Amino acid sequence: MSKPEKFFDDKGLRLDGRRIDEIRPMKIEVGVLSRADGSCYLEWGNNKVLAGVFGPRELHPRRMQRPDTAIVRYRYNMAAFSVEDRIRPGPNRRSTEISKVSREAFEPVVLTHLYPSAVIDVFTEVLQADAGTRTAAINAATIALADAGIPMKGLVSACAVGKVDGKLVLDLGKDEDNYGDADLPVAMTQDGDVTLIQMDGNLTQDEFKEAMELVKVGCKQILEIQREALKGKFDQFDTEEIEEETVAEAPKSEVEIDETVEVETEVVETEEEEVVETEEKVEEEVVADDENDEEPDENTDDEDVEEGETNE
Repeated sequence: MSKPEKFFDDKGLRLDGRRIDEIRPMKIEVGVLSRADGSCYLEWGNNKVLAGVFGPRELHPRRMQRPDTAIVRYRYNMAAFSVEDRIRPGPNRRSTEISKVSREAFEPVVLTHLYPSAVIDVFTEVLQADAGTRTAAINAATIALADAGIPMKGLVSACAVGKVDGKLVLDLGKDEDNYGDADLPVAMTQDGDVTLIQMDGNLTQDEFKEAMELVKVGCKQILEIQREALKGKFDQFDTEEIEEETVAEAPKSEVEIDETVEVETEVVETEEEEVVETEEKVEEEVVADDENDEEPDENTDDEDVEEGETNE
């Protein structure tokens, strides 16, 4: 791929039609991996990144455990098919460096002291690369951590600023990254605290200050996209829970039926009691009649005896 003749058109727009302070379109999907505790799929321009979080879980071997805090392990990897020229699979010096600085970007926000002797594993896989993969992976890992329910002080957003043809531009594209004069990837919290900063190339002090102000604009835009993605998922869960509760509640007609059944049961029990009382009364009357029948016989015998005695 050859260097473009110019990076800006007559209207001051970049090669892909963006302004100098505009980021590439970003798409985020939350909870895409069923076996991970938290996951995210992110598309940023032509970048496609998958992130998965596993943990907190017990760390093995035990000699690596820390009794007062958890360990965050971060793995950045580019798939062999993620670039035009196939790369050698497996870790290399670049991926090891990016894994280290990305892990450090999350240390100030993840509340590791809540999980002593545990480990939180973060895996980021670049499926398709198109400049800015380390910042894209950090943005995806942030969503995956939040999806896993890992306590954090806030979200981490990452973006890069570069210098192209003497101008500072936000969120470098592939040609701008390959043929630009400088590249400055930055990660920061939602409060504006910088947790990662690297630079490739040369910038003056004034350009550096201007670049930091420009990157804040980009991180704020990304933070809003991250929030909307998380709200979309958790709002969906709230809606599903409400629907389940509504279905679980018995309809009014069923309640009326239950009350009717109870009333009928009470009526039946009352009728049974009345029948029992009636039977007892009948039995008492029968016993009384029997006694009355026996008494006249005894009187008759006595009268007959008296009459016999009189006749004698």
